[in-house]
Amino acid sequence: MSSVYDKKRSLFQIIMILVCIIAMAAVLFPILNIVATSLSGKNAIAKGQVGIFPREFTLEAYEMVFTNSNIVRSLFFSIALTAGYAFLATFFTILAAYPLSKPDLRGRHVFLVIITVTMYVSAGTIPSYLLVKNLHLMNTVWALVLPGMISPFNLIILRTFFAGINRALYEAAYMDGCGEWGCLFRITIPLSLPSIFTIMLFYAVSRWNGVTDVLYYINKSELYTLQYQLKMMLDSLQIPYRPEEIETMLITPENVKCSTIVFAMVPMLIVYPFVQKYFTRGMTIGGVKE
Repeated sequence: MSSVYDKKRSLFQIIMILVCIIAMAAVLFPILNIVATSLSGKNAIAKGQVGIFPREFTLEAYEMVFTNSNIVRSLFFSIALTAGYAFLATFFTILAAYPLSKPDLRGRHVFLVIITVTMYVSAGTIPSYLLVKNLHLMNTVWALVLPGMISPFNLIILRTFFAGINRALYEAAYMDGCGEWGCLFRITIPLSLPSIFTIMLFYAVSRWNGVTDVLYYINKSELYTLQYQLKMMLDSLQIPYRPEEIETMLITPENVKCSTIVFAMVPMLIVYPFVQKYFTRGMTIGGVKE
């Protein structure tokens, strides 16, 4: 019986490994193709010869991106904006999720219903624009921060995580004279670092990829984010094909498009490994044994 079970288990593991390999290939191939296209020459791209490795290697597309002063300025602005937004949004989400995780909070269910409704019903673009305009937030960095400060989805996730913390920890803290602020910063946050860093990553990715709010609320070039700056660059991209330039031209619009995708993708790929380690940590840290 044990031998049959072991064979079935081994077969299941082999199947799962194959499924994971196929899934990884499906995710990695498009990314590798984009990177290869950004580094390939125009002839190889036109003939469809680019796969996951560059052909007719050239860095001219990246030179075009990096030599654009607006792109470089927007990069540093986007990094600062994303970091500040992720920290503030996560902090205020914690402040909202903590009291909602308390079973003795009066009106808790009413607040949760109201918050949940906002996930499915939106006021719309025009009311949001008028609100930002009437608050005098147009052409300010706060127009990119305040409207999306708290995500209902992230709030519910964090509130559920907080509610799962052993109540005995809070009772012991109360007996020692610890208040709610002390419980929050000494018990809840240390035990919830995996979920907190996950939520912070969600906020960072949403802000990093955000373009619509910049389009609606910002007219100052110094407040353009990297994604919006790249969008404008691609919209206005013109590579002339005059006969005398055909022989010397090394890139096509496809090179530039792919290089901008890589340029915008790399910062998140650099940050992710530092946050990923928190995903595997569970609630066992500091757990109470009966």
